[in-house]
Amino acid sequence: MGLVFATCVFVYISQLENRTPAPLGEEVGAHKAVLAKLRERESMSQHEFEYASELVSDARSPLAYAIPAALFTIGFFYVVGCLFMLHEDGGNPSFRTFVGGIPMLTSMNVAAQLRRVARLKGRLREVSVTAPEPTDELTPVGRS
Repeated sequence: MGLVFATCVFVYISQLENRTPAPLGEEVGAHKAVLAKLRERESMSQHEFEYASELVSDARSPLAYAIPAALFTIGFFYVVGCLFMLHEDGGNPSFRTFVGGIPMLTSMNVAAQLRRVARLKGRLREVSVTAPEPTDELTPVGRS
């Protein structure tokens, strides 16, 4: 099961790496700012709208949920393996036994974050896209 999730994670990350990055994706804090605008139903520029739709489609991908599934599986196997060895050899569970709970809790948080972003698809349909902002660049003579 863990290998299936790891393979899905590899495929998903490969797909993300092979596509052309959005211009806003290269800016620090753009992810948070665009999602905040989307949650508050503020108007967006065309670039922000494209980036927001890319974020929502990434979060809606079934392969995206392989990441928290792989983390959960790793933690689960660690806890179950430690408990099995304690059962075989005898002894009391220690803190080390339940360290596997950390990736399990982390995976639930990651899945919840993905779900929150995926739920924004309905708001993406309702958002208004503003006209491109004028730039301060000079235009060549004879062109408008």
